[in-house]
Amino acid sequence: MDARDRELINALHGGFPVEERPYAAVAGSLGMTEDEVIARLARLLDARMLTRFGPLYDAVRLGGAFTLAAMAVPHERFDEVTEIVNSFPEVAHNYARNHDLNMWFVVATERPEGIGEVLSQIKDRTGLDVLNLPKEEEYFLELRLPA
Repeated sequence: MDARDRELINALHGGFPVEERPYAAVAGSLGMTEDEVIARLARLLDARMLTRFGPLYDAVRLGGAFTLAAMAVPHERFDEVTEIVNSFPEVAHNYARNHDLNMWFVVATERPEGIGEVLSQIKDRTGLDVLNLPKEEEYFLELRLPA
């Protein structure tokens, strides 16, 4: 990741223009071309330096719900369980952690009751307990990379 990549990521954290050619608008504000912005984002995604590029929706404001979940997955089953957990369209942000609870992921559903249903299905398919950690308080953290 070079300084221009970091500058692009920082600019995109502030919002994405809603207009006919949003990549061109971003490019113009950074002194890049539209093709360069698109190519840089594609390269960062392909290299997994960015894991996702897209809007964030407030599931609760849309009538749904989300939660953080954690599991203690035996090392020898980690890949298998990851595949099962990630097969649920409601699951995002699945991360391995160096902890007894070594798999953490976010579940977002269209309705609040869906959280329990998805976590129950994950438990049934994996045979492992799933710890539900719903949000108690919300904090805003912003990532800024030095250019």
